[in-house]
Amino acid sequence: MKVLVIGGGAREHALCRSLSLDPDVNALYCAPGNAGISEVAELRPVDALDGEAVARLATELGADLVVVGPEAPLVAGVADAVRAVGIPVFGPSAEAARLEGSKAFAKDVMAAAGVPTARSYVCTTADEVDAALDAFGAPYVVKDDGLAAGKGVVVTEDRAAARAHALACDRVVIEEFLDGPEVSLFAITDGVTVLPLQPAQDFKRALDGDEGPNTGGMGAYSPLPWADPKLVDEVMESVLQPTVDELRHRGTPFSGLLYAGLAITSRGVRVIEFNARFGDPETQVVLARLRTPLASVLLNAAQGTLHAEPALSWREDAAVTVVIASHNYPDTPRTGDPIEGLAEVAAEDAPDAYVLHAGTRREGDAVVSAGGRVLSVTATGSDLAQARERAYKAVARIRLDGSQHRTDIAAKAAERR
Repeated sequence: MKVLVIGGGAREHALCRSLSLDPDVNALYCAPGNAGISEVAELRPVDALDGEAVARLATELGADLVVVGPEAPLVAGVADAVRAVGIPVFGPSAEAARLEGSKAFAKDVMAAAGVPTARSYVCTTADEVDAALDAFGAPYVVKDDGLAAGKGVVVTEDRAAARAHALACDRVVIEEFLDGPEVSLFAITDGVTVLPLQPAQDFKRALDGDEGPNTGGMGAYSPLPWADPKLVDEVMESVLQPTVDELRHRGTPFSGLLYAGLAITSRGVRVIEFNARFGDPETQVVLARLRTPLASVLLNAAQGTLHAEPALSWREDAAVTVVIASHNYPDTPRTGDPIEGLAEVAAEDAPDAYVLHAGTRREGDAVVSAGGRVLSVTATGSDLAQARERAYKAVARIRLDGSQHRTDIAAKAAERR
């Protein structure tokens, strides 16, 4: 099978790594990719937002499957363009991807499907914003309606800060604050059948102790030893299947990866948000634990035959990933700094720990930073404590001037707190 992965972040590196280990995959390409992905897949240049260009590339390569990784190309309709030339593609249509592209649309779908979520208001004027903030009170939760690379959400006790964020957006969703821990649960679907993956927890705040600004994610771990064993079944019944069914009934079936961001509240499970693709950095830990070869699962989803796929098989190992971010992330990150220590991790820590590239590029023989989140150092172990120890041992080998990372990823879970 020839597989083309679209994107160039740590999520796509994790996907390519898993696909490269699949015996059914005999040719693997990534466009545009990054410095790390080049070690497991052949890179091809492409504008990931140009559907016609992606479709041409897939045709030229004779791809049997295209996997669209990031959200922006999905919302832009890249999957539609690939389907139009007859190539199976893992990723929802532009219309279905509105589930992530518009939080107001997602709220409408959830209301129609009876999916539990936070009460909310959609606001477009200052008066509407003020009324919504007054209705819910602090802590204020303000979400940019559109895509914002994981940084469009403000949760704050400061009303002025919440109002300023709301007024800086064309349209916002203001909702009640949901208490309790957050969980990410992915599901692969062909628009009818839904196949859940294992849950993970990520860390959105930039600093230890969940302090600092919101980011795209600073680390993640799986499994969740504190979670109810029935959580996946409950979310399948109350969230994932009803959402997929509602979208199909609307004539816009969702085929691809449905990501549910959940809050385990005192009143039960509530949906915080939906994404239309594999999440980053949760993908890194979820795929590290997946035993089932990935390519056939994604192809069955793309071809509408997911019902033929047996239940997924999982390793007993735990997995932890720690994000190394560049100086001043998430504000205006510095780029172009050389990265050292990658070979040391490969020589000393593999296969228990490895580095997935996010924002990197090659300059001659050197690898340099090229984005805010630069690397995801991922490790597995017999339990979270061992996986965490291995991850941070590998992190310590990486040298990137001015870089930052959280030191408490999975710490509480590893201690059963």
